[in-house]
Amino acid sequence: MDKQLKDNPNRELSFVTGGEVNIRQDPWWWLVAVVIAVVALLVMLQPVPFKEIVVFARDGILITILVTVTSYFLMLVLGLFGGLGRLSKNKLVFGISTLYVEIIRGIPLLVQLIAWYFASPVLIQKIGLWLNFTPLITYRANPIITAIVAITVCYGAYMSEIVRSGIQSIPKGQMEAARSLGMSHLQAMRHVVLPQAFRVILPPMGNEFIALLKDSSLVSVVAVADLTRRGREFMSAHFNPIETWLMVALLYLILTLVAARVVSYIEKRSRYDR
Repeated sequence: MDKQLKDNPNRELSFVTGGEVNIRQDPWWWLVAVVIAVVALLVMLQPVPFKEIVVFARDGILITILVTVTSYFLMLVLGLFGGLGRLSKNKLVFGISTLYVEIIRGIPLLVQLIAWYFASPVLIQKIGLWLNFTPLITYRANPIITAIVAITVCYGAYMSEIVRSGIQSIPKGQMEAARSLGMSHLQAMRHVVLPQAFRVILPPMGNEFIALLKDSSLVSVVAVADLTRRGREFMSAHFNPIETWLMVALLYLILTLVAARVVSYIEKRSRYDR
């Protein structure tokens, strides 16, 4: 075993009762398999209503994934700029970034969704009347786009703080060493500080994705036909709340468990010895 470690020092090993286990093998995939098996069993043993629910809600699952993934990547971009702005020495940039974070974090996501969907079109239409610009006067909010924008803006504030804390966790000597090698501040941040900060903030970034996936259920209040809204529609038509919400909960559980396992895999691939 010592020879194996000497030949391949980067090999990831954990020792349990004298044996060796590769930590890349995530045992919690078994939980995913169990939940999928439960769903399959319910569908096979009682097609009515469980199979009908899955068939009815399958487009809602796709919408949920679309809203979550799109919002997440946009949130990362917004959070990166927000986090850098929170560390900026420019008072105007710092002030705008801080104001954005403080205000957005203080308003619930549900309120923001409702405001973006119902209030922003009225404001845009009034601006259109003031400018006498027909496209703005006749503006109507697209539910999916509005939901993505609202979630991105909301979660971007939280991601800004995650990025800020991650950058501040890197020793200042890293920046100073990079600058001493002739790098500009931007080059040092891009090639030295941010890659190290990324590994620090990767776990909270993964947690944000899982939280966002669950909070995406709130978009059902603004006419987005996601999994939650499809569940409400099916329940209203068939009057079976127990079966409907049991299946919806299991489908959400599958999505979150798979997301958690992917995040765990990425964390292990990015792990390094300090």
